[in-house]
Amino acid sequence: MMRKTYLFIAILLLSSLTAFKLESKDNEQIVILVSLDGFRWDYPDRGYSPKLKEIEEQGVRALTLQPQFPSMTFPNHYSIITGLVPEKHGIIANYFLNPITGDTFSLRHAHVSQSKWYKGEAFWETARRYGIKTAAYFWPGSEMDLEYRRPDYFESYEHERPYRTRVAGVIEWLKLPDSLMPRFIMLYFDETDSKAHSYGTDSKELNQGITRVDSMIALLDSGIKDLGLSERVNLIILSDHGMADISSERIINLNDLIGNNSKPSVYNYSTMAMIDTHKDSVGILYSRLKNNENRFKVYKKDEITERYRYKNHPYLPEILLIADNGWQFVQNNQTSKDRLAAHGYDNKVLDMQGIFFAKGPAFKKNYKCNTLNNIDIYPLLCKLFDIEPLNNIDGNLLNIIHVLEE
Repeated sequence: MMRKTYLFIAILLLSSLTAFKLESKDNEQIVILVSLDGFRWDYPDRGYSPKLKEIEEQGVRALTLQPQFPSMTFPNHYSIITGLVPEKHGIIANYFLNPITGDTFSLRHAHVSQSKWYKGEAFWETARRYGIKTAAYFWPGSEMDLEYRRPDYFESYEHERPYRTRVAGVIEWLKLPDSLMPRFIMLYFDETDSKAHSYGTDSKELNQGITRVDSMIALLDSGIKDLGLSERVNLIILSDHGMADISSERIINLNDLIGNNSKPSVYNYSTMAMIDTHKDSVGILYSRLKNNENRFKVYKKDEITERYRYKNHPYLPEILLIADNGWQFVQNNQTSKDRLAAHGYDNKVLDMQGIFFAKGPAFKKNYKCNTLNNIDIYPLLCKLFDIEPLNNIDGNLLNIIHVLEE
């Protein structure tokens, strides 16, 4: 009789421990990181994004999210996910040249999938080392050609892929058994970047774009609730940079600046211009540009302001030009007719600031904070998953930890 009693107690204890383990696993937090490309810091106050307003009341909103220089899409998405400034993670612009090999990086799939361009460690790589499954429904760098450097699940970028299909894909990942379900998921929308480029920041088309992406966040949040995961999901919505209006009346003609006697290579020109020339010509060309410095700044590579944390990358050319906010570089006075707004300017310019919203069990409620820096997102993600960040990152958890519940 005594043996039966002991056996019964042992079975109860084992069942309790098993149930506890299952319950603990089912309660593990999930993080969904959503990027709204080009969503400027002040767009949420226009009245076209009720879901973001709701998240603001339920969670955290920063005054702005400061990008890294240059305030472009690929450099900043990769800074967000690595905690590194562009001169360290290697993606120094949306288009640049390796002067040694002649290879170019651009936004074409054949280039963005080449792992050789990406230095540092993306958060999905860090998480995978700790056995955390990750997924990306479009994120710059997530479709690298090395399997071990990609998220466990990823989608190759298709610009025309319907937004509802993207959200549905995330929901399908959340329906997977817990052992297969990714606990860190990224999702990307280009809408507000594309609409501002084409129609300007004060256009009805952009305002419609704000409403569109806001409705996608509402759809995602509704799907999370339907799955009963609201108490597990930490939802972060941010943007990579802001946007400034441009016009054909605010142009800087590179042909006039450079003159006819010099034949330098000029690339990545618009809001900034990279100029490569023979070493013997650098001084003469720099002097000419410096004497005509108006509505832009000119730097020799070794003179680039330390604040940009940019000049130490080996692929940077000898001369860098940076336009003032709202101005653009052109050649032969030719402006792009389908571009009414741009980004890439000084990362401290107010127009270049993005957004940061967050809600979930880890975040404070109805909490407003001042400007955050996007390189601090990586250590924040590590904190949410209680894993160690790399020790060589530029981000600092102490700058952002105040958004979390104590």
